[in-house]
Amino acid sequence: MSSRIETNISVNWHHQVLFTQDVFNADNSSLRDTLKGEAQRAARKTLIVIDEALSKAQPTLIAQIKAYFKTHADTLDLVCDPLVMEGGERTKNSYFHVSEVHSHLDRYHIDRHSYLICVGGGALLDMVGLAAATAHRGIRHVRIPTTTLSQNDSGVGVKNGINAFGKKNFIGTFAPPFAVINDFQLLTTLSPRDKRNGYVEAVKVACIRDQEFFEEIESKADALNHFEPAAMQRLIFRCAELHTKHIATCGDPFEMGSARPLDFGHWAAHKLEQISEYRLSHGEAVAIGIALDCLYAQDMGYLKPKDCDRILRLLERLSFNLWSNDLAHEDASGQLVLLEGLEEFREHLGGQLTITLLRSIGEGFEVNEVNLPCMLNAIRLLNERSKGSGNSKVIKAQV
Repeated sequence: MSSRIETNISVNWHHQVLFTQDVFNADNSSLRDTLKGEAQRAARKTLIVIDEALSKAQPTLIAQIKAYFKTHADTLDLVCDPLVMEGGERTKNSYFHVSEVHSHLDRYHIDRHSYLICVGGGALLDMVGLAAATAHRGIRHVRIPTTTLSQNDSGVGVKNGINAFGKKNFIGTFAPPFAVINDFQLLTTLSPRDKRNGYVEAVKVACIRDQEFFEEIESKADALNHFEPAAMQRLIFRCAELHTKHIATCGDPFEMGSARPLDFGHWAAHKLEQISEYRLSHGEAVAIGIALDCLYAQDMGYLKPKDCDRILRLLERLSFNLWSNDLAHEDASGQLVLLEGLEEFREHLGGQLTITLLRSIGEGFEVNEVNLPCMLNAIRLLNERSKGSGNSKVIKAQV
């Protein structure tokens, strides 16, 4: 004889993304009002982690943060000077950094009603977010993204994680942040490469969700290439809006299924990052991944050649190189290492392989298998397209 208890558990998350300028200016109440929340008897304890590269690029920032919390000491308690930690993908390659954050959370008694704020790029946000999600089974985490890529994509999502066993984001959680605050001023000292990196995620979401947004990016490509603030801010806002809307309305915010349309172009991108030992940035790898999947969709008869060419031309207008010799990297048996990314992508999703492709600009759909000869041909076509740049390599036929 057996018995069973079944029930449905519903959790309602309030996901807030704020846009501002000079968040740590004492006269800007965005952060204070976000953290103040409900009535309280004591100031909220707050621990801040800041990206090392940002602190060097903006040397007065830490002093600004300390002054901000001093001004608002009646509601906010900065428990120690901001912790300066290395950003970039290296910070995700070891659990040591998560443990380091945990040790400070313990030392300063940061509890579930306190705040852990991360000011940095997507990789640091991922790592600190994992620490926040696992300390006390989850403490209040506020993200202040400082790159174009994190402000319009990774930083406004609900995922945290680090790399392990040679695989990207193998260890991680789904844990929506308490709040995301996008401060456009923090982008001003980025390198051109880092400013441009986030553009590709806007192209991605426009390709699968919004033809009008794609056309808008096309019309503003020159302004974006010159990093004009108004064009960048509009791109960031609309991309973040589409991203958060997908999370809220897709019916699968924690990716329990196998479909991940927001990962269009990412199966190849994740593998290219690994093959290049992260010499390729995430944005650069995604640009190549999108180009590859567009050419594949064209070869399969899904996507019209004029739409495929239009997407590739836009990526090139935004100064992305659509070829890397890492695409041609072979293992000891002479097989392309890139193709291992298909199985790794399936394993990461769980269940069957699900790849997002395009029928047209603004219309994505999923397939559950890949025609390898056609994918190899797509790599060849991408190689042919790049030959004028002198950055190509001979691709052998493999089946």
